[in-house]
This record gives sequence, C-alpha cells and structure tokens, in this order.
Amino acid sequence: MNTLTLYIPREGLKHQTGHSHPESPDRLNAILSLLQKSPFMALPQIEATEAELHWIKRAHDPRYLERLEEMVPDYGQTYLDNDTVLSPGSWAAALTAAGAVCQAVEDVTSGKTMRAFCAVRPPGHHAFPDHGEGFCLLNNIVIGALHAQSLGCARIAIVDFDVHHGNGSDAMTRIHDNIFYASTHQCPLYPGTGHAKDNIPNRILNIPMKAGDGSLPFRQVYEQRILPAVRHFQPDLLMISAGFDAHKDDPLAQMELETADFAWITAELAKLARECCRGKLVSALEGGYNLAALSDSVAAHLKALMD
Repeated sequence: MNTLTLYIPREGLKHQTGHSHPESPDRLNAILSLLQKSPFMALPQIEATEAELHWIKRAHDPRYLERLEEMVPDYGQTYLDNDTVLSPGSWAAALTAAGAVCQAVEDVTSGKTMRAFCAVRPPGHHAFPDHGEGFCLLNNIVIGALHAQSLGCARIAIVDFDVHHGNGSDAMTRIHDNIFYASTHQCPLYPGTGHAKDNIPNRILNIPMKAGDGSLPFRQVYEQRILPAVRHFQPDLLMISAGFDAHKDDPLAQMELETADFAWITAELAKLARECCRGKLVSALEGGYNLAALSDSVAAHLKALMD
C-alpha cells in the first residue's frame, strides 16, 4: 500500500479568474512545479476525473448545480459575486476538483493508499448547498465526506486550518449527521462567521484567532482543544481543508504563521489519524495566495504526510 498518493486535476488550470485575481491558475502551476522535484516526483500521481453528479447532489441543491452550469460563459468571464469568477473552463474544473477528492476517498477507504493530497482548484469550503462564494463553486471537502459515508465510513472529521472560516462547510455539517467540523481562522476577516457561540459539542468547533497571533497560540489551540476534540469524536476518516493563507507572507490575511507550523499541524493530524482511523487521511487544497509561501507550505505539508 502506498503511504501517500497525489490527486492532480489539471482541469483546474482552465478555470480562468482574470488578471490580478488572487485565486489564479498560477497557484496550481506552482504546486505542479513543486511535484516535479524530489522527493515528491517519486509519489504516485493520479490524474483526477470528474465527479459523478449524484455524488455532488448529496451536498448541493440540484437547482444550484443547474444554475451554475448555465451561468458558465462561452467566452470571457462572468461572476457569481464580486470575488467568484466563472470562465468557460470553470464547470469542468469544479467537477474535476470534486472528483479528485472523491477518488482519493475511494482509494484511502479501500486501502490502496493510506493518505491522499488533492491539489484542487477552485477551492471549496465557502460553497453552500445552494450557492458558491469566496472563490468557491462546489464544496469539495464535504462532497468527499458524504462520498466516504456512502462507502461505509460512518464518522468523518474535517479539520480546516485555512485562515478564512469555512462557512459553507460549517453550514453543511449542521445538516448532515456524523460529520465533525473544526476550524481555526482569523477573526475579524471574511466571511465574518465562525464564532465560538455557534459551536455544537461533538459537531462544530470554531476557534477564532486574532490577526498577528502567530505560531504559539495556533499550536496551543490545536494541542489543547482541536486535537482532543477530534480524538473524542473517533472518526473513521480524517479530512483536512488545507488552506495555507495563514502564512505570514500571504497577502489576504495577517495570522503570521510560519511554514514550520504547517509541517507541525500536518504531522499532528497524521499521528491522530493513526490513533483513530488506521491512518486514513485525505487532504484537499483550499487557500494560499503568495506563490512562494504556497509552494513552501505545500512542500512542508507533503513531507509530513510522507513520514
């Protein structure tokens, strides 16, 4: 069995967001360049295919999916909101991003690989059942979690360390049983949700953090609250919304994490997966908008998953 397999939906390069948009194809190109280097080039790399629509409909309203597909332009760009762009390649990119996570779930749950990293774009954790926002069209991580449940994994834990609260994932978790969602995120910051007062024991754990908090508070929150909560939940599969925009060099936030913090939290989550669910772990890319910091952080994440 492979320890770590990479799932690469190159259709994501065809999701064109326009000049100067932070969520650009350059993000995926930076990761693809990284994966051609040692030690990552030795890892199995799977070219992902589109998710089947009935998998996506477990998470999303069919009317939203119809509307989204109809909105995709024949040329140029159109907008779901001020930040969320559609181009001619966006529908296929979104389907393939969701497909990558579902394929990773299938391979991890069947024992073909122990861990998976999905280099997906567009990202997903701001997508709700009935709409997309915040650069996100389909909620890749929740689609994957529900797919895992359909394959017999009863209990799924999602840990989201993106600097922005995954408001779509939070909302979806509240309407689906046996999924635990935990998030650290800068607050105040877009989307302005994820307050501790809205937590639900053994179901939703949001921990807002302040701009400038940096490494020590971040690690303490995981050691003292999130890791114990996931351990108590005892998932059959651990999933990560792996956003790297809490990095000190990221232009969209100010949480001031170091690259080493992403190596640390990944290693801790991999250790926890070994304790709770025989090592089964699926990670999906979310944010990260400084290309050098993104490449360095993904490298740290992958090295920890390889150990």
